[in-house]
Amino acid sequence: MPITTILIIILILILIGAVPAWPHSRAWGYGPSGIVGVILVVLLILLLMGRI
Repeated sequence: MPITTILIIILILILIGAVPAWPHSRAWGYGPSGIVGVILVVLLILLLMGRI
């Protein structure tokens, strides 16, 4: 399995986990989605540089 496929699967799981759909996670605010955004930006930069 190529590394990009593994990264895409992990990113999808993180995106699903960042959705504040459960009662205990509604008070988290933008924290989880902000972390996902940073991870997306880093992966996009690495992809554009050809490191992935």
